[in-house]
Amino acid sequence: MINHPIIQLPNHQVPMPTTFHGLNVVTFESRRASEMCALIERHGGVAHSAPSMREVPKERQDEALEFAVRLFDGNIDSAIFLTGIGTRIMFDAIGQEHSLDEFKSALNDVTTIARGPKPVAAFREYKIKPDIVVPEPNTWQDLLETLDVDGSIEGQRIAVQEYGMTNKRLVEALELRGAEVFRVPVYQWALPEDTALLQAALDGLVAGELDVAMFTSATQVYHLFEFAEQQDKKDTLREAFKRVYIASVGPVCTEAIQDHGLKVDYEPDAPHMLPLVRESARRSKDLLDKKRTAVENDIDTNAWVRTDMTWPAARGLATPGAGDRAHPTIADSVFMKACRCEPTPYTPVWIMRQAGRYQREYRAIRKGITLLGLCHDPQKCADVTLMAVDRLGTDAAIIFSDILPIVEPLGFKLEYVKGDGPVIHNPYRDRDDIKRLANGTADDLHYVYEALSITRKALRPDIALIGFCGAPFTIASYLIEGGKSKNYSRTKTMMYRDEVCWNTLMDRLVDMLIEYLNKQVVAGADAVQVFDSWAGSLSPDDYRQYVMPHVKRLIAGVRAPNDDAPKPPVINFATGNPCLLPLMKEAGGDVIGLDWRIDLADAWQM
Repeated sequence: MINHPIIQLPNHQVPMPTTFHGLNVVTFESRRASEMCALIERHGGVAHSAPSMREVPKERQDEALEFAVRLFDGNIDSAIFLTGIGTRIMFDAIGQEHSLDEFKSALNDVTTIARGPKPVAAFREYKIKPDIVVPEPNTWQDLLETLDVDGSIEGQRIAVQEYGMTNKRLVEALELRGAEVFRVPVYQWALPEDTALLQAALDGLVAGELDVAMFTSATQVYHLFEFAEQQDKKDTLREAFKRVYIASVGPVCTEAIQDHGLKVDYEPDAPHMLPLVRESARRSKDLLDKKRTAVENDIDTNAWVRTDMTWPAARGLATPGAGDRAHPTIADSVFMKACRCEPTPYTPVWIMRQAGRYQREYRAIRKGITLLGLCHDPQKCADVTLMAVDRLGTDAAIIFSDILPIVEPLGFKLEYVKGDGPVIHNPYRDRDDIKRLANGTADDLHYVYEALSITRKALRPDIALIGFCGAPFTIASYLIEGGKSKNYSRTKTMMYRDEVCWNTLMDRLVDMLIEYLNKQVVAGADAVQVFDSWAGSLSPDDYRQYVMPHVKRLIAGVRAPNDDAPKPPVINFATGNPCLLPLMKEAGGDVIGLDWRIDLADAWQM
């Protein structure tokens, strides 16, 4: 089971606010400025409109007309349309010299590629349909991936309808793939004719009067800094952005922001205005506080990574420059209060799911590393944990890791196989395998403790950090079966027929797991969870006889990190069989985890 920072959802009496809380939000949108401002106001922000660009059609459309001639002569194989407005300008220019019906007919003879919904909408106006539509987030990289999947473009003659400037990286990538590229620029970008609102935004950012900056295109970024440079304020603007929440609509826009030496605080997975505004409204207040706290602690937020963050350690100790503002501690954690059965302003609910695959940022990390490699990398594990907290706004986080790396110090060869999940290449099957158990210790899992330590330092003090381990039965099942199983026949056969072999393995696992959890607590875990993912395959009698004594010893072995600290709460969680709940309570744990198979009220009674 791969673990992911938990989602804490308040109950119906305390809805999670989706509001800017009155923050001053500047948008640099031009054509849809009024729509953006309305969205910001609807989500509780004070909107400041600063149109930053306009499209200016070229006076002479020589390239568009040459494209039409090449198309009529059969000298084009594919045509890429990057923007909606550019598509319209191109059709209008060609229509001045040629029959649009003939042009559309010629387009039907080549492969037409639309980079997202805007060119598609323009095509629809002319009653034609592109052959290929690039999926979200519609970046030039997505365009290339789509073409690579669709087939080789080597030797193809490809026309590219450009936006206001040449995308050199796209052109170079097409040429590296062996394509002959014909560029078709049809318009240019320019600053707005009236720059009064843009000037007000620049002055507001430099003066620290604006809290949130929302960019919906790369050109907005270029133009803002071009405008600042004209007034010799480029460096001053960059410095001001250290204390501003920066929201980007998508990867291309983010790339432009990064090119100007800034870091993006939020980018939605769907590159649209609504999720950009909605999720920024939900998260900007917390992330802005985090960013400004970082600046007060001499962290360069224009160049930081999540693990650079440092929070004041104690409540009541104001950060230098923070005035009366003080930061909470773990004593203020809603999650920890709930674990201790203390009153809370709302009821935390832990919704567990597989780790971060819904996040594009997580998928980008996983592209370059195996799951086991990621688990072994403390910095990346901490970053993955923190990125989900930033995105979701949780009350607690569970460290990114897996339950099975602990088997490696015992001498087992672990591999995560695509489509099959974890595989143990040298399973534990009989008494002869007892001699194979290596003498590794929990110290060999040092990368987990490093990840916890890094995360705890960077995590806001009142957000709890959860450590975890697999329960001895679940880990033993993997070791005996060699991987996942439908009926756990090998595991149950050993339980029933060879208790010496079974208990030797279970005892060895529990000894190591106790040490493992306690080292996690010392490293910074505020609570720990025991995952018994496969316990549901057992009857209550089997659980009582073969499993419960080992779980009981494991949970009882969890200690406080030092003499002055309380013992951390232990969460006992098993899936698959609600009839085990009374036995789980007997086995121990401050919190009992439930799965979807039982009603909460019924479980409480049990």
